[in-house]
Amino acid sequence: MSIKVYVGNLTYGVTGPVLEALFTAHGTVQNIQLVEHRVTAQDKGFAFVEMETDEQARAAIDALDGQMLEGRQIKVTEAKLREGRNGSRRNHRGSRPHR
Repeated sequence: MSIKVYVGNLTYGVTGPVLEALFTAHGTVQNIQLVEHRVTAQDKGFAFVEMETDEQARAAIDALDGQMLEGRQIKVTEAKLREGRNGSRRNHRGSRPHR
């Protein structure tokens, strides 16, 4: 599996085909995931793109980070692995919530 690429600061109207055309110039796109709000289904302004190889992903990051897309300067970086949400839940005062 290749590096997953984070693409941020997207306009809400950006589509998968637009991102695919942008990234295809740097290799084969395996998957595009446009992130939506789970309740409203409105785009959240970022996406994840998977390329066929790590080299293609790095080439896309180097070429596209800071470029303009539909009037916005996009942020393109290697996606960071999301930490699990298994920790203790605390309220704003730092104590455990009552159950």
